[in-house]
Parts: sequence; structure tokens; C-alpha cells
Amino acid sequence: MEDGDGKTGLSSKDIFLKGTIIALIVTIPSLSAFVISWKISDELVQAAIIGGVVHFIAMIFSFKISKKLFVKNA
Repeated sequence: MEDGDGKTGLSSKDIFLKGTIIALIVTIPSLSAFVISWKISDELVQAAIIGGVVHFIAMIFSFKISKKLFVKNA
């Protein structure tokens, strides 16, 4: 899509779709790690720490993926 200056941009639908994909990339691994570690160890605090670590690792990967998804080469 082009805006008034002739630049190409992302539509709202594209932003919503790509944002949802990034949210899933961050959320699913961290929640899975939390639930699995909680069921195995039966300790809530340890499971929360493991889930938090996996969450931040997933955020790093999602940042790299979002650069490829959202940046369009002209």
C-alpha cells in the first residue's frame, strides 16, 4: 500500500496478522515451559523462573523475526 508520499507501508490487517504471529512465538514456548516444569517438579516458583527465562529467550528470537517481517525493502 502507498501513503501520500509514495512510500509503501503496512496495512492494519498486515500489522494485526504479523503482531499475532509474534505474540504466539513469544507466548506459546514460555507457557509450555512453565506448565511442563510445574507438572514435573511440582514447584511453582521454580516453574515461574523457568517460564520467565524461556519467555525472554523467545522475545529475543521474536525481535529478530519481527525485523524480517515488518521491514520492507523498497
